[in-house]
Formats: sequence, structure tokens, C-alpha cells
Amino acid sequence: MTGKFDITNPIFHDDDAARAHLEKLFWPNGPNCPRCGVIGDRITKLEGKSTRPGVYNCKDCRKPFSVTVGTVMERSHVLLPKWVLAAQLMASSKKGFSAHELHRLLGTNYETAWFLFHRLREAAVDPTPGALGEKNKVVEADETYIGGKEKNKYKSKRTPGGAPKLAVVALVERDGKSRSFHVANVNAKTLRPIMVKHASRKSYLMTDESTVYPKIGDEFAGHGTVSHSAEEYVTTRRFQAHEHGRVSFRTVEVGHLRHVPPHQRSPLAPLLCWVRLSRQHARHERLGEGGGAAGRGQGQEARLPTT
Repeated sequence: MTGKFDITNPIFHDDDAARAHLEKLFWPNGPNCPRCGVIGDRITKLEGKSTRPGVYNCKDCRKPFSVTVGTVMERSHVLLPKWVLAAQLMASSKKGFSAHELHRLLGTNYETAWFLFHRLREAAVDPTPGALGEKNKVVEADETYIGGKEKNKYKSKRTPGGAPKLAVVALVERDGKSRSFHVANVNAKTLRPIMVKHASRKSYLMTDESTVYPKIGDEFAGHGTVSHSAEEYVTTRRFQAHEHGRVSFRTVEVGHLRHVPPHQRSPLAPLLCWVRLSRQHARHERLGEGGGAAGRGQGQEARLPTT
């Protein structure tokens, strides 16, 4: 994904251009069969008059396929340009993009936009997540609480005694991926299993001064803190101590999820992590530092059809 995109690009309006764009992303080395993995001269393109565009045939398993087979776009009646544009808009929006806004932009009905977003959110989930961080890497951890104040709600939607806010803990690898999780309570007992599973203990842990982190931090290569109560936000110890990455990500989480019903927040968490990673790759591309690889099966950053 690039930082800026041209809405007049043919991939957002023309079926053939969108298909060629997806084939370039998913098949950087040429077409490969999604069923048996065959590539090269064992794949032939079907170009008969009765054949729909973009269909290939595998000589080994003798099955036809297209670029959408094995993806969230398979068997969908939505045009490919709309899929590509929806993915681009979703990945470019830092604080989320509603289905209502999407259906107005695409010229579809709300049900189609809702379908697109739920499929794309599923594609944003990393199927094989590895641990964040490694030796000489910094992983930031912090928690936040999501939920509006009762006094700001309509009287008909207020909960007697007040509805409890939902606790969310997030792990952010500096210049890397991020993960966020809903937890029942913020204490060492609930946070430790998450942190030791999703963050490498060879990394350096960075948190605030909360009392739940010291014992967990003892299991990592190092543990640094910043004292927000003392208005300390950056220190210059072994690793530059700050939580700017986690704090900025928390701002996005709260801004996006506070308007979302509680039962719909869990599916959105992986999407926000993916959007953050995509925007980070876009920033590196603009700075000439290279970007994420594009293709099927090459990690979380390559699963949505963005430019």
C-alpha cells in the first residue's frame, strides 16, 4: 500500500485492470494453483469465447481457478474494482471507515458494503502470528478502557448504575507489528499469559508505572518504565524509554472503538493492528526504506488487495 492513491486509477473502475493488479500482488512469480501449488508451464490460461476473463487451468489437478480462489473474494458477485477500492479505503483510514460511508462512495447498498467490510476484516487476521520483538527489540505494553460516559448517552440507552468500561491491553513492537486484546481485569494474572505468549522474552519491555507490570517485566530481557503521573514521557536509559507508539495506537483504538457496540469490538481489533502496520509500511516507502512484501502467504501485511 502506498501513502497516497489516485482515485482515477483504472484498478478502481475497470475489471481487467483490477484483475491484473490482484494477479501482480498475489502472483509475483506468475500464476500458481491454489489447490496443488503448481506454477510455471503446468498452468495455462483459458481464452475461449465462452470462458470468463482471468480463468486458468492446472494440468496437474485439472481444476480451473482464478486469482480470487482461496481469498475472501471467492464466489463473490461484487465487482473486483469495488473490492480493491474498499480495501484501499479501509487501509488508508487511520481511525476506521464505516459501512455507511463506504456504500455512499461505492454506489452500492448498505448490505453490500457491510459484506465487504466483514470479509476484509477477516482477511486482516494474521493466521500464524509470531511473537512480537526479539533480542535488542523494544515491545511497549499499555492498557486502556473503552466506553462512553453514561451522562453522554440518550436516556433510553443509559444503564442503571452505569455500564462498566471494557479493558483493552495492547502490545506494540517499535517499528513493527501490534496486537490488542480485550481482558476481563487489568492485573498481572490476566496480563501475563498474553504478554509471554505474544511478546518474545528476549525483547526489552517498556510500560508505564502501573503496579501490574514489574513482576511480568522480570521475565523479559529488560524492563523500563516511564512515570506519567510525574509527567515523564521520555527517558534516555539503555533503550530510549517512551510509550509514544502504544499511546498513539491507544488514541486510535479509543477514537474508533468507543462508538462500536461491545460485541463488535473484538473483530475490529486485528483490523486496527493491520491498518497501523500498513500505514507504517507506506511511511517507509515514502522515506525510501522499502515496504512490506505483497503476495499471498507472506504475512499480515499482504492479505488485503491494496495498492
